[in-house]
Amino acid sequence: MFANPVSAALRAGAICVAVLFFNPAQAKDDDCILDRCADRLPPKTQPAPAPQVQPEAKTEARESGGFRSGAPSSNFDFYVLALSWSPGFCDSVGGARDQCEPGRGHGFVVHGLWPQYEHGFPSDCDGPRSPSRIALERANGVFPDERLALYEWRKHGTCSGKSPSDYFADVSRAWEAVTIPAPFVRPTRDQTFTPIDIERAFYNANPRLRPGMMAVACRRDMLEEVRICLSKDLREFRVCPEVVRHGCRQREISVPAPL
Repeated sequence: MFANPVSAALRAGAICVAVLFFNPAQAKDDDCILDRCADRLPPKTQPAPAPQVQPEAKTEARESGGFRSGAPSSNFDFYVLALSWSPGFCDSVGGARDQCEPGRGHGFVVHGLWPQYEHGFPSDCDGPRSPSRIALERANGVFPDERLALYEWRKHGTCSGKSPSDYFADVSRAWEAVTIPAPFVRPTRDQTFTPIDIERAFYNANPRLRPGMMAVACRRDMLEEVRICLSKDLREFRVCPEVVRHGCRQREISVPAPL
């Protein structure tokens, strides 16, 4: 019988292809599976695309306790007005602040107005990094120095959804909404209190402030700060369980007199 010339040609072509692509070295690597051969793959020439910020990022931030730079602003639940007790705060930072200079006599001063989630907080959101001179003038007389005002804007104010001028105006409104209790207005001697004593003094001086709406922060058995929770519109004090949970747990703390 005569061989089919087409079939013969196809078989010949298959043999040529097999010879052309056969690699004896590769035959030794038949047991290379999955990622065991990764070092032999050609290098990637294009980086993987950066992930896009999605609305779900807010939920992730609440779980992690913070937000990376570029997070969407104004998506928060309430504010915390942080008021530093200058002698205790300056002791913790080593006095490297204008508010810590001897003779200034600072007691409670504004540390910051912080956007908060029920769990966690945003920080370093998108926004202008350097507020205008007109905007910074609104911070005069509210923050103890301009350097702190600028830092607080960049870390917290950018997450408020406000312009720098409006944010500093809100800081002023929040500060004016709180009455400092008499024992902490220009005291002339060092004092000792329990954290609950300090809270009760603030409740008595601010009738709309209730338990569960503020916390006392301490360090080295010394009063460092009080943190008071307010609604986003700054019209009401409000409960903030997570802030309260992180309050001072010392039995007694010292409250040094301002210098």
